[in-house]
Amino acid sequence: MNLYTINTGYFKLDGGAMFGVVPKSIWNKINLADENNLCSWAMRCLLVKEEDRLILIDNGMGDKQDAKFFGHYYLHGNDTLNTSLAKHGFTKDDVTDVVLTHLHFDHCGGSIVIEDGKYVTAFKNATYWSNRQHWQWAVQPNEREKASFLKENILPIEESGQLKFIDVVDGVQLTAHISFRFAYGHTDGMMLPQIIYKGQTIVFMADLLPSVGHLPFPFVMAYDMFPLKTLVEKKAFLNEAVAKEYVLYLEHDPQHECCTLQMTEKGPRVKQTFSLDEWIKSLD
Repeated sequence: MNLYTINTGYFKLDGGAMFGVVPKSIWNKINLADENNLCSWAMRCLLVKEEDRLILIDNGMGDKQDAKFFGHYYLHGNDTLNTSLAKHGFTKDDVTDVVLTHLHFDHCGGSIVIEDGKYVTAFKNATYWSNRQHWQWAVQPNEREKASFLKENILPIEESGQLKFIDVVDGVQLTAHISFRFAYGHTDGMMLPQIIYKGQTIVFMADLLPSVGHLPFPFVMAYDMFPLKTLVEKKAFLNEAVAKEYVLYLEHDPQHECCTLQMTEKGPRVKQTFSLDEWIKSLD
C-alpha cells in the first residue's frame, strides 16, 4: 500500500462559522482572519494505492462554478487536483475508486466537470462510493444545508451509473485495509475512512475534526447540523484516538497534514504534527 497527499487548493470561510460559539478573540489566534472575517482552509484529499486499486478520498471543490460562487469562497493557491495527481505520476483516468466522505461542495465538487456544455464525471474509470442514507439526505436537503449540496456535483454521479453505496455499519470494509466509521453531527451519514498502514491506524477526519484548532470539545462548527451530536461523537473519537494512538489526517487544516494526540488535564491535545510523508518515512 502507498499513501499520497493530494492538495486541491485553499478556500475561505467565515471564521465565526468555522468555530461556532467560540469568540473571535480566541479563534483568531488559531487561524487569523482577513478584513472580511474570512480564514483560509485547505482542501486536502488522500490517495491510496492498494494492489490494483487507486482510491481517492474526497476531491475538493473543483473549478467549474461561476465567478459569483468563487466570489464567496475565494479558491486560491497553486495546487489543483490534476497537478497533485500528476506529482505522483497519476491522472484522473488511473483512479479506480472515489470515496466521498460526504456531499458538501468542498468535498465532492471535483467529482464532476463540464465537457461540451454537459456535466460529466471527472473520473471515467472509477466507482464513486457514498452511502444511501447520506445520499438521500443530500438530494433532498433541508433549507439550512441546501447551499452546501449542489445538484450539479451530485446528480450526474448517479446518472453516470458509476455510483455505489457502502452499508452504514461501523467497520464496513472497502478493501482489506480500508474500513469506515460514520458520524451524524456534521451531516447525516458522513463517512470517515480508517486505514491500516504498516500496522498503524490513520483516520481521514473529514469534518469531524477540521483542524488541530478544533480539538477542544466545545470548538464545533456552526455548519454542523446537530452540534450536540458532534460534541458527543468528537469526544468519544478523540478519547479513542489517544488510547489507540491513531494518526489523524486533517482535511482542512491550513498548516498541518497529520497529528497524533495525548491526554492532558484539558482533554485530548496535540502530541505531534507532521506531514504524511514524514510519518511514512518514520515507519520505514
